[in-house]
Amino acid sequence: MNSKTLSIISYITLIGWAVAYFSGKEKADPLLKYHLRQALGLAIVSIILNVILSVIATVVPSLSFLSMIGLVIFVLWVMGIINAANGAQKPIPVIGKMFEYKFSFIG
Repeated sequence: MNSKTLSIISYITLIGWAVAYFSGKEKADPLLKYHLRQALGLAIVSIILNVILSVIATVVPSLSFLSMIGLVIFVLWVMGIINAANGAQKPIPVIGKMFEYKFSFIG
């Protein structure tokens, strides 16, 4: 698979990220490395946010409307896939800049 396809796959669950990481490990170009970082960062933020919001909704049921933040994560996920499909190295809005130079094990 080429790096653009692997970049798109990296956004599709953590299993897709692992497939893209191990498939492109030897021939990783800057595009793939960039989107691997962005996708991993988005997945980590999504998991942490989901846990926090679940606890808040359990403790204070009237705040369960905060679960709508999941739609924001979905929009960011779609934007990451679109950037990967276009071959652009644009950060995901709001949280993407945090992960541009993190995760040194990616490359």
